[in-house]
Amino acid sequence: MNDSLLVLGVLAAAAAGLWAWRRYHPVSFWYGVGFPARAVLVYLTWHHVASGCKLTRNRRRFRLTLDAVPVVGPASRSAATVVEHKRRVRRVNVERSPRLGILRPTRLGWRMRLRLHDGQVPADYEKAAEGIAHAWRVHSVRVVDVRPGRVTLWATMRDPLVEVVTVPETGELLTVRPGKLENGRDWLIDFRAVPHWLNVGATQSGKSNLANALLKGLAPQPVALVGFDLKGGVEFTPYAPRLSALATTRKESVDLLVELVGEVENRMATCRAHGARNVWTLPEALRPVPVVVLVDEVAELFLMADKSEKEQVAKTATTLLRVAQLGRAFAVYLVVCGQRVGSDLGPGVTALRAQLSGRVCHHVNDPETANMALGDLDPAALDAARAIPAETPGVCIVAGQDGSWHRARSVYVPEHEAEQAARDFAHLTPDWESLVGSAPIVRPAA
Repeated sequence: MNDSLLVLGVLAAAAAGLWAWRRYHPVSFWYGVGFPARAVLVYLTWHHVASGCKLTRNRRRFRLTLDAVPVVGPASRSAATVVEHKRRVRRVNVERSPRLGILRPTRLGWRMRLRLHDGQVPADYEKAAEGIAHAWRVHSVRVVDVRPGRVTLWATMRDPLVEVVTVPETGELLTVRPGKLENGRDWLIDFRAVPHWLNVGATQSGKSNLANALLKGLAPQPVALVGFDLKGGVEFTPYAPRLSALATTRKESVDLLVELVGEVENRMATCRAHGARNVWTLPEALRPVPVVVLVDEVAELFLMADKSEKEQVAKTATTLLRVAQLGRAFAVYLVVCGQRVGSDLGPGVTALRAQLSGRVCHHVNDPETANMALGDLDPAALDAARAIPAETPGVCIVAGQDGSWHRARSVYVPEHEAEQAARDFAHLTPDWESLVGSAPIVRPAA
C-alpha cells in the first residue's frame, strides 16, 4: 500500500512539474519534451500517413520464399504426408513511402525534407498538406524550399496569428514592421528591397489598418510622404501634418503625378551627371529625400463618369505607371491600395500591377481582386487568400519579389495613434515646393 502511494506521489509530482515547465517556460519545454515526442510520432506514423494521402509508390522487388511441395511417390501413400520445402525467388510489389529526412525543430513546429518518388511533383504534396496536418493534429503543413527531387514540409503546431502584439520598429531607413508572419518572425517591409506594393482587401479586412501601420512606422523617418485620396480626402486628411502633398481630386492627382515624374527625371539627371546608377550611390550631400507615395482606392483614379474624363484618366494611368517604372532607382516608392482591383478598370491597372512586386491580399469580396494580386505569383498563395475568413481582420497573404509567400497579420493600429504620430513628427515633413525644386538638373563639369 505504501509503495503504491509512493508511486502515485512520484507520478503526481512529475505531472505537476511538467505542467509548470510547460506553463512558465513553453519554449524550453517544446524543445526538451514536446518536439522529441512529436518526432517519434512522425517517424512511426509516416508510412501510414503517406499511404493514406496517396504519396506512396509500389515498387517491384525480388524476394526469396520457401514453398511447401508434397512429395509424389511411394512415401506419399504412407500415413504421414511428406512435404519438401523448396526455395523460390518471386517478384512482389512493395509499397514504399517517400524517404523522410531529419526533423528540425522550430519555435512553432518542425521542418523535414523529403525525397520525391520518380514522377512526383511538389504539387502532389501541396494537395496532401491538409490531410497530413489532420493526421498529425497540427495547425497547418506547408510545402517550402522546393529543390530538384526534394521538398521541405513545414509543420506548425498552432496559429501564431491569433493574437499579434506590438512589434518594435527596426530604426532603419525605409523599413517598417507592421506585424507578424505565420512562421513567428516579424513581418518586415523594406522599401529598398521591395520598392512598390499592392495592398488589396474588402471593407474591414485590415487594408486601412496596414496603411495606418505604414504611416506610423514611416512618420519618424527622414522621408517625404505623399497621399492620393480621391474619396474627398476623408482617409488621409487627418494625416496632413506629416504629408508633404495630398491630392483629393482627379485634377490634383494629375498635377501631383506630373510633378512626381518631373522629380524622378531630375534625380535621374543628377545620377547621370555623377556617374551613379541610383540615388544611393550618390554622395550623401547630393542624395535626395526618399518619397513614399500612398494611393488610397486606386480604382477611383481609373474610373470615368463620362467621356470628358477619358483624357485625364489616360494621363493619370500613364504618369502613375512611369513613376512605378522609374521610381525604384531614384527613391520614389509606391503603396497602392484598393478594395476592387480588376482588369475591367483598363489595361493601365494590369500594367501597373506588373510593376508592384510586393503584394498584400486581405479578405476580398470578389475572386478577380485576389487573382489580380496573387494570380501571377503562386496558385497556392491564391488559394490561401481566398480561404481567409471575413472575421479575421488583419490576416493577409504577403508575397515578395522572390516568389515566396506567407500568411501574416498586421498589428492593430487605431486611427488616433496614426494621427498622433503624424502630429508628433510634423516637424520632419519636407516642404513639397522646396523638395521638387531641390534636385535641379546637374550637368557634368566641362
